[in-house]
Amino acid sequence: MKYTKFSKKQLTAMFWWLKPSTKNHKAIICDGSVRSGKSISMTVGFVFWSMKNFDGESFAFCGKTIESLKRNIITPMHKWLEGICTIKENISKNYIEITMNGKSNRYYVFGGKDESSYQLIQGITLAGILCDEVALMARSFVEQAVTRCSVSGSRLWFNCNPESSEHWFYKEWILKSEDKNALHLHFMMEDNFSLAQETKDMYERSFSGVFYDRYIKGLWVLAEGLVYPMFNRGKHILEEYSPSSYAEYYISIDYGTLNPCSMGLWAVESDKAVRIDEYYYDGRSKGVLKTDEEYYQALESLAGDKKIRYVIIDPSASSFITCIRRHGKFVVRQARNSVIDGIRETATLISSGKILICKNCEGILKEFALYRWDERSAEDKVIKEHDHAMDEMRYFCYTILRNKLRR
Repeated sequence: MKYTKFSKKQLTAMFWWLKPSTKNHKAIICDGSVRSGKSISMTVGFVFWSMKNFDGESFAFCGKTIESLKRNIITPMHKWLEGICTIKENISKNYIEITMNGKSNRYYVFGGKDESSYQLIQGITLAGILCDEVALMARSFVEQAVTRCSVSGSRLWFNCNPESSEHWFYKEWILKSEDKNALHLHFMMEDNFSLAQETKDMYERSFSGVFYDRYIKGLWVLAEGLVYPMFNRGKHILEEYSPSSYAEYYISIDYGTLNPCSMGLWAVESDKAVRIDEYYYDGRSKGVLKTDEEYYQALESLAGDKKIRYVIIDPSASSFITCIRRHGKFVVRQARNSVIDGIRETATLISSGKILICKNCEGILKEFALYRWDERSAEDKVIKEHDHAMDEMRYFCYTILRNKLRR
């Protein structure tokens, strides 16, 4: 995206540390909808502030993972600051040297995805941090990062998209921003003047339910009710379907012995994925458990004469993966099994009409009507019932379709 003009809110996020009315704040928090221009405003502002006020100090860019941080901040930063300063990356040691107007500072790069990550940032002395997508980081990591900012004049920079209204960052930082002496700026897509209307419309169509409230409206809300309320029988169910000659075929599997085993056969076209058939067996309700070999025969039957590109399966199904590989007919791809990220991706694909289900797939259609959020949980969590077809659909969407159909 090319930025040619900045909104008042973006300029405030960049230069709050210069304005008499805001410069005495210890921290800044920018939250709100996706694509609202938070990242560029915070990154450019963070670099300008640090280079203006310090020389020879250490800072930190923090993200959920180093990979996501490089994608969202570090790589585009080169373009955002081109001609203004010199940026040199030391990839092997995960730090960046920035030189501007005769001053140089070092910026370390950290990922804070889990509770053990705080150990990575222990012991370092910093003059400031920028936490990109702070709501996705472990609380212990963020709190440790904050304590590392002990240089006089240090500042804290946070940005994120909203999560649950019970999220610790919302309760401890946003609701208590005045107590924390933090400037809180709430962004909407309208604050990004460089975002084309057609792009805004595309994002509006891509989300529904809790994800629409969070990523479009920018609200911190609990996940309630059906996980996929956007699934519409009139829109998403096909009476019949004939795949084109260009279709690729995949099978997604949620393996179970006592719990149901669900397999879905998908035809993937250039603009959609259609579940054309399935296998669903509940050994507990039928009173007869099946062996791995019997499930393998069901897999072969479901595939028929179609050339299956990949069988996508939960990595924990080790015995069945071994069984499939022993037969040598199918290529197994172990699923990306991040539940909430996978649900978010699946919901986006459903909302945009890129996931369709043939009416003969009764197992998954039943689960769509029963798969719900756990409203008693403070975190985003689904009730572990009626989730077997839902899980293998999520494996398929998050492992395969997120790269094939999202663009």
